[in-house]
Amino acid sequence: MTAASRERAALVETMRAAGPDAPTLCGDWTTRDLAAHLVIRERRPDAGAGILIPALADYTARKQKQLADSTEWPDLLQMVASGPPLYSPLKLLDPLVNTMEMFIHHEDVRRAAPEWEPRELDDDLMSALRRQVRFAAMVSLGRAPVSVILQDTAGATLASVGKGPRCVITGSPAEMLLFLSGRDAARLDFAGDDDVVEQVKRARRQL
Repeated sequence: MTAASRERAALVETMRAAGPDAPTLCGDWTTRDLAAHLVIRERRPDAGAGILIPALADYTARKQKQLADSTEWPDLLQMVASGPPLYSPLKLLDPLVNTMEMFIHHEDVRRAAPEWEPRELDDDLMSALRRQVRFAAMVSLGRAPVSVILQDTAGATLASVGKGPRCVITGSPAEMLLFLSGRDAARLDFAGDDDVVEQVKRARRQL
């Protein structure tokens, strides 16, 4: 199994244990809404376009709600667990595009619960996430009005974006990706002038 497929299976088990009405870090989405989002993304390219194109977001939201309301919870989980169908472009790209997606959404469920703690990730998953940090930083903070340096706990620089006053973010690649995707529930250390750090934290971070 790839890192993406293992993380998908772990996400499904966590959602199953949490139940369909549990909160997530995705705004007001429940686990049912999150599962429907994943199914739309992989099985309905017509409806999933709104995930990337703001003008189509309302259409995507309607289709997602219809799916969530009309599908039994076990069936919804099974669709997530089975992954992209053969006709989906994501089928061949699964290891490339779904490792980070499944990890972030897994943590969306885990970290919405009280007293969460970071997981111990295996080397394969951590390596796959590490490879995503540079691209994620460019997408998320490429337009930040300051210089952002992301480095691991050994001091190695994983990404550097922007110009101006420096903010150095230190932590694991997994925590970095959560922060870069807009999640505040990430365990990271920030170094720099207070106003510069605040600018980075307030930046419109999304992937």
